[in-house]
Amino acid sequence: MLIILALVLFLGLYKFQTAAVSKNTDPIAVEISKGANYYTIAETLKEKKLIKSELFYKIFLKLHNPGSLVVGNYELNQSMSVAEIVETLSNKNNLKNTAIRLTFREGLNVRQMADIIAENTDITASEFLNKISDEAYIDTLIAKYWFITDEVKNQEIYYDLEGYLYPDTYMFEQEELTLDKILDKILANTEKKLEPFKNEFESNDYSVHQLLTLASLVELEAVTDSDRAEVAGVFYNRLNNNWSLGSDVTTYYAAKKPMTESLTKSELNSCNGYNTRCTSMKGLPVGPIANPSNSSIKAVLEPKETDCYYFVADSEKKVYFTRNANEHEAIIAQLKKEGKWIG
Repeated sequence: MLIILALVLFLGLYKFQTAAVSKNTDPIAVEISKGANYYTIAETLKEKKLIKSELFYKIFLKLHNPGSLVVGNYELNQSMSVAEIVETLSNKNNLKNTAIRLTFREGLNVRQMADIIAENTDITASEFLNKISDEAYIDTLIAKYWFITDEVKNQEIYYDLEGYLYPDTYMFEQEELTLDKILDKILANTEKKLEPFKNEFESNDYSVHQLLTLASLVELEAVTDSDRAEVAGVFYNRLNNNWSLGSDVTTYYAAKKPMTESLTKSELNSCNGYNTRCTSMKGLPVGPIANPSNSSIKAVLEPKETDCYYFVADSEKKVYFTRNANEHEAIIAQLKKEGKWIG
């Protein structure tokens, strides 16, 4: 008799605790992120006062074993029972504001972009990186866009579209979240951004690919427009005199390491298509090492004339330009003394 009474009491309590919180139908926004499940969102639902009890919500899940949770944005309300909430979150037709925002800041390389895409969509980083180096796909792009040429198919290049994916904020509807459509939108934007410079590209002694390569170095070496124009001037001086560019940012890219990590001696001295610290390597890297902004592209098209051949940035990103090795070493010594050296 006591067992039956306890069961009746439990069922009554269960029915009460899984019923609607109130009759209020005001919409409450709930975002379900990738990697979440019905159990991990319990706290959020309780904080938003959409359920009465996390415990009884989880008991409901145990008893009913609902289907997959659909990632996205929803509008729920307090008049919905636990059963209605779970049903809503399992049906993609209930999604609201389904567009997602992907932001790629200036200077990111394609590996970093791949990680952002993987974090926000069902596309993996490896799928993205394989796509942007797929020969058949690249051939279709060469036929479609004036700024993409056979130069991107050089076997030494890590990722064919590195440097060609314009850094910006993009909005994608759910039906656009495929590799082809994501890349179509980004490349269309790249074309739009490069179009104003088309005549300058075509009249330059360097190819578009070479100019984007140089712009990617400038992007990572300086921050302000004026510094970028002078950094470009220094690089041109070195190129014109058959010097190695000696840019550390290329060494990091060659080693596939973030610039927050230390490079080994072998990585510093490694000679490949990217590492301009290798003294036997003259000229530009084989391809871009990041996706540059218009500021850096403009800098390489309109560099500042300078008699300097060296530059170094301090910990506050101020750039110092010098004419020779002695002046360069003196600046480095001073920065070390002031605690501003980041080399």
